[in-house]
Amino acid sequence: MAAPERRVGPYLVLERLGAGGMGEVFLARDTRLERDVALKLLPAEFARDVERMSLFRSEALALVLERVEGVTLGERLRAGAMPQQEALRVCAQIAEALEAAHARGVI
Repeated sequence: MAAPERRVGPYLVLERLGAGGMGEVFLARDTRLERDVALKLLPAEFARDVERMSLFRSEALALVLERVEGVTLGERLRAGAMPQQEALRVCAQIAEALEAAHARGVI
C-alpha cells in the first residue's frame, strides 16, 4: 500500500487498488486537473526488463484513467447473472475500451 502523501509527478497517491501482470494500480489525485484517477505503476524490479518497459510505456501513454465510482465487473458478476440488456451494455463498453487501447498501440 502506498504511504500517505506519496507523489508521482503531479499525482498524489491515495491508496492501492490492486495489482496485475504489468504493475500495481493506485487511486491517485491528479493535482493539475483536480480529479481522481487510476494510476498504474511499474514495480522497480521490472524496470530492467526492456520488453516489459516497452509494453508498460505503450500502456502508460494511453491509460491514465479517470476514476469512476461503482462496482467492478467481478463484484457485479458475484451478485448474480446479468439481465441480457445489462450484459450487452457491458460487452459494448469492453469492446469500445479495447478499440481505444488498440488505436493507441496497446495490444
